[in-house]
Amino acid sequence: MKIEITHNDLANERAATPLSGIPRRSFLAGLAALGAGTLLPGCATDAMTPAATGATARRIDIHHHLMPPKYVAELSQHVKGENPPRWSPASSIEDMDKNGIATSITSLMQPQVWFGDVALGRRLARESNDYAATIARDYPGRYGTFATLPLPDVEGSLREIEYALDVLKADGFGLMTSYAGKYLGDPAFWPVWEELNRRKAIVYNHPLSVECCRNPVAQYIQNSAIEYATDTTRMIASLLFSGAAARFPDIRWIHSHSGGTMPFLYSRFMRQEASTKNREQLLPNGVSFEIKKFYYDTAQANHAGALAALLKVAAVSQVMFGTDFPYRPGAEAVAGLTAYGFTPSELAAIDRGNAVRLMPRWKA
Repeated sequence: MKIEITHNDLANERAATPLSGIPRRSFLAGLAALGAGTLLPGCATDAMTPAATGATARRIDIHHHLMPPKYVAELSQHVKGENPPRWSPASSIEDMDKNGIATSITSLMQPQVWFGDVALGRRLARESNDYAATIARDYPGRYGTFATLPLPDVEGSLREIEYALDVLKADGFGLMTSYAGKYLGDPAFWPVWEELNRRKAIVYNHPLSVECCRNPVAQYIQNSAIEYATDTTRMIASLLFSGAAARFPDIRWIHSHSGGTMPFLYSRFMRQEASTKNREQLLPNGVSFEIKKFYYDTAQANHAGALAALLKVAAVSQVMFGTDFPYRPGAEAVAGLTAYGFTPSELAAIDRGNAVRLMPRWKA
């Protein structure tokens, strides 16, 4: 399936108006950090030494995009209009230190590695995962890894799971919501989920603007303004109503952007459950059980409306700090969550505790 990410889509992700309630000074400071780096290889000599604030910071960012220089350089050959923001370990760590982020769990930027070529997908996945492991090694404690997989290539993905977990010691996997027109709940991917379920793996997912569902009001707004949140909702529906969520109960799923529009559509999902054939087999525990079990990051959905909707269908224990760096500055997430009115213990759980519960190695 052809995927197009236009310059305007990415510009919109980077330059959206600050959300109400976010201090202008904090927002502009974050933007300054965003442009501070250049596309340099991930080695210790290319980035600054972590500031003292990095040593005392507590937050764990689980929505932090990785942009390997080799991948970015090659991306324009495969994606029309690609113009990603500048990223380097230096600019990344600078933003982390300014916003009290101790560790970022990186995931490869969209659209990741599937361009209709199996060999290319395998190569790009391996190179990107090796790069993520390199910066994690070069900056101890500052980076974890959600490795990518060359889906829809099942055989290649099974090999990469073994390499990423057993050799690179990745924290989990960062995937797209769909591949070649199939959302993650599709049975075509179930051999991969069987292995990840066996390993009790974490699977974080990120939306796309896919060819099947083009923005019909593109003359007014960018695709990402509506389609990304909607795409996450489609993926959640695919996991639920295909039976995949219940069939693979030991996968820990993390959904981007507070679950997209799913919290708003919750009652419609419940009605769909009531009319679903074989619902006892597909959803033996029900829709509500699975939704409450999922995890959700707060990147670009850390304002009062999104948080209030999410917290009506999921507990604070399932909510995790995320920034969407470098598309958004860390200051935006910090300001939005701080302003919402969480108790200190709730905010501590979102900032760090919930991530540590999923990834105990970051407790120290």
